Amino acid sequence: MYIVTGGAGLIGSATVWGLNQRGIDDILVVDQLRESIKWQNLCALKFADYLEKNAFREDIRMDKLNAKTIDAIIHLGACSSTTESDASYLIDNNFNYTKELATFAAKNEIQLIYASSCATYGDGTAGYKDDEDKLETLRPLNMYGYSKHLFDLWAKRQGLLRHITGLKFSNVYGPNEQHKGEQRSVVCKAYEQITAYGGKMKLFKSHSPKYADGEFMRDFLYVKDAVDMILFLINHREHHGIYNIGSGRAETWNALANAIFSALELPPNIEYVDMPKNLRNRYQYYTRAPMEKFRGLGYQQKPTSLNDAVADYIRNYLHTSRRLGD
Repeated sequence: MYIVTGGAGLIGSATVWGLNQRGIDDILVVDQLRESIKWQNLCALKFADYLEKNAFREDIRMDKLNAKTIDAIIHLGACSSTTESDASYLIDNNFNYTKELATFAAKNEIQLIYASSCATYGDGTAGYKDDEDKLETLRPLNMYGYSKHLFDLWAKRQGLLRHITGLKFSNVYGPNEQHKGEQRSVVCKAYEQITAYGGKMKLFKSHSPKYADGEFMRDFLYVKDAVDMILFLINHREHHGIYNIGSGRAETWNALANAIFSALELPPNIEYVDMPKNLRNRYQYYTRAPMEKFRGLGYQQKPTSLNDAVADYIRNYLHTSRRLGD
């Protein structure tokens, strides 16, 4: 059995979809649905059972799970909001929860793949290399990034990085993210803006002298590529430690905007708006995930180009209101 936490979320539901594509449906999905619409991401997927997060955590604490039946735990459940201000909530949901799973997995020799984040790199002063020896030099810019970084540090101190696998995801986007509200990707938001407001999309103005408007850069990763990398690691359980999971490319927001307009067969029409003041001092103007370490494991698949990924997402999912598996 495979356990996918955060299994109704963007990467989680896509991972369940990816397992289904390989004929695997002996899956326990764990999430916390509450009043979110993310339950819709599960409708077309095949899995054996569902548990709410708190019930699952209780089962872990009380040792109620039959460890011998578990092939792997893919832990993607977390609060991923970069603007979340409740530090205690983030510590419990992103740090304590992952500690519980890591302890359980190590004790029972179960493969654990967990989500870290490129947000742990902060402004990039210490670089973006997935070098475990330099974890202590990183300075995240927000509490979300710190909650992820805190677990990476704890796992290193405990010697667990020899047994578990952490993934520093870059900016993942694609189908099944509609539930994320303000945390949805620019592709999703721009599609709605352009189709609702006469062909115009908005991007933040630059508040850094190093970058012109729309020219700050991100490592954008299509969710289907992220899942392919996760499935590679599931099939190569001998690999442990921390790895970047990205496209390996730094591309501008303007390039992303042009890809969106191209997919919609419209001329570019961008309005640059002021960035909220509360974001300016903790905004990442540049991210790129060096992928040499991950590719050194033998992974050879090239990430989907920005234009092709955006076109697939818009034309086959946003435009049709489909989700993965439909």
